[in-house]
Amino acid sequence: MKRKVNSLGWGVRKEGRNIWTRNAVKGISVRKERRKRDGRNEWRLWDPTKSKIAASLLRTRLNPSEIIPLPGDNCLYLGSSTGGTVSHIHDCVCGSGNHHKGQIIAIDISTRMMRDLVRLSEIRPGIVPVLADARDIKQISPFINKKVDWLHQDLSISDQAKTFVKVAEVFLKTNGIGLLSLKAASERVSDGSTENKFEKAQDILENSNLEVIERIDLKGLEEQHVLFYCRLNK
Repeated sequence: MKRKVNSLGWGVRKEGRNIWTRNAVKGISVRKERRKRDGRNEWRLWDPTKSKIAASLLRTRLNPSEIIPLPGDNCLYLGSSTGGTVSHIHDCVCGSGNHHKGQIIAIDISTRMMRDLVRLSEIRPGIVPVLADARDIKQISPFINKKVDWLHQDLSISDQAKTFVKVAEVFLKTNGIGLLSLKAASERVSDGSTENKFEKAQDILENSNLEVIERIDLKGLEEQHVLFYCRLNK
C-alpha cells in the first residue's frame, strides 16, 4: 500500500511516520541519511531520533507546519553541533543555491563542531557558522543584523529556559516563532525530578514575553526531552 504524503510546507513532507526534506544539494547526505528521487527532486530522510525538531513534527498535537520556518526566513540556531538539523532547515528555508534567499545563523561553542559547520556552509549558501557562546549576547549580536523570524535553542547547559528568554527577547521579532529543546539531564540536580524541571522551565517562559503554544513531549524519540513551541508577544 502506498503511503499517504502530507506536505508540511515547501520542501518538507510526511510519509507515514517518516519526515523528508527536499535536498538542496542533490547526491549528498549530511549524516549518511537515506535519499530517494521523486521525478527531478531528491528527498532526504529526517531522522526524529537525531533531531528534536523532526521529533516534534511527529509528536505535536497541532499543525506541524507551524513549527517549521518559511522559505526566505531569517533563522537563529543556538547549539548547531555538526549541522545535521541545520541542513534540513536549510533545505526548506534556503533551497538549492539559496534561491529563497533565507539565512540560518548557526551558533556553536565547539571548534570541532564548527569545522563541520564551515564545510556544510561551503556547499549550502545561506548558512552562517558562528563560533561563540550562545549564552553571551555580546558574542552573537555582531552576526545578527536584524530580528529573526525563527529561533531554535538546543544547548546542554543549566538554566536553558532563562537563556532562551534572554536571547528571544533580544533577537526574535514580534510574533516570531521560538523553539526550546530542553534536556532535563542538563538542568541542576537541585531542581528536582524531570517533571519538576520541565514545570520550572515552563514557568520561566510563561513569565516572559513569550507565549507557550505547546509543550511537546518527545518521549520515545528523545528521552527526557521536551520541546517548547513558543511565540514572542512584544
